Amino acid sequence: MEKLNQRTVAVVNLSLLEHNVKNIRSRLNGGVEIMAVLKGDGYGHGEKEIYPTLKKCGVEKYAVAVWEEGASLREAGADEPILLLGDIFDDQLDKLIEHNLTPTIFSADTAEKLNRLAKKNGVVQPINIKIDTGMSRIGFPADDSSIPIISRINEMENLKITGAFTHFSRADEKDGKSAKKQLDLFLKIIDKIERAGVKIPCRHVANSPAILLRPETQLDAVRAGDVLYGLCPIDEKDWGRENLRQIISWYTYVVMVKEVPKGTEVGYGGTYITNRPTKIATIPVGFADGYSRRLSNKGKVVINGKYAPIIGRICMDQFMVDVTEIEDVRRGDTVTLLDENLSVLWMADLLETNVDEIVCGISKRVPRIYK
Repeated sequence: MEKLNQRTVAVVNLSLLEHNVKNIRSRLNGGVEIMAVLKGDGYGHGEKEIYPTLKKCGVEKYAVAVWEEGASLREAGADEPILLLGDIFDDQLDKLIEHNLTPTIFSADTAEKLNRLAKKNGVVQPINIKIDTGMSRIGFPADDSSIPIISRINEMENLKITGAFTHFSRADEKDGKSAKKQLDLFLKIIDKIERAGVKIPCRHVANSPAILLRPETQLDAVRAGDVLYGLCPIDEKDWGRENLRQIISWYTYVVMVKEVPKGTEVGYGGTYITNRPTKIATIPVGFADGYSRRLSNKGKVVINGKYAPIIGRICMDQFMVDVTEIEDVRRGDTVTLLDENLSVLWMADLLETNVDEIVCGISKRVPRIYK
């Protein structure tokens, strides 16, 4: 990375995004569509900015969590189907019609209200039916009690069921027993629903780990989240063989270098005390940027090609590293916070969390650059 001309920047590599889409598509059976999951502002990568690349790659469908994300995609020029995976307040149902978004329906009450609103606006509103097969989140029960309710929704003249789906809770497990149980439940109830006269044009259940490990779950479409961004959703030992590339890197620079004697306290609370004469570099990023405070005294960065350990507590806007073993560190030198070597997966493991929390946590005050 060349020298920065701003405090910090996250770089999103669109060529690697294309690579990942091609990798995903190579795994799919003929006719299976990719639904790109862009919730959380594209997992922190910027949904509006990566959309043109996804469109160029021929991605057919999109999914978001909240209606505002769907509206943002429409502003970016998206004309493909956009599924709203989460809930929406009743008094915001008009936003679905305004932005042509496909809501997830899991109650007859919401369906009735939406049908009345669609009729008032003279439109036929697309919807997806959610089935709960074991996540215990939102969705109709995967049993016979749901069939008459879904049949009634199907008869609402201003609603059109364009798909149905469920979500795996444990698709990353190697034995696949949990995912198989959920898939069987889903297919069984969908079969009963269709035999009751309800046509389901698009069935989708495969999330990122299922795309990699469970080809039998592809059905009509797959929902690509983590794998789109090169984020590991499976056992780390297997991940290296998948040839999916992390598309985001994060950089900043050295603000100041100073030498302190042995026994010097570093940072808030004096949680680190130097055990030798130490050369300290100050870095102008902190937890307000999404650089976790839990990295205090345990994380590391790269400066001049070498690792520099974090010493002391991460502050809101700054932190310190030990550069005693790195020659000729100067103000303005580029500092790597994340890249393919100092990876999102490495940081997630260090913080005992998942990869999604890391990338979604990089705050809006960190500019994204696309190349």
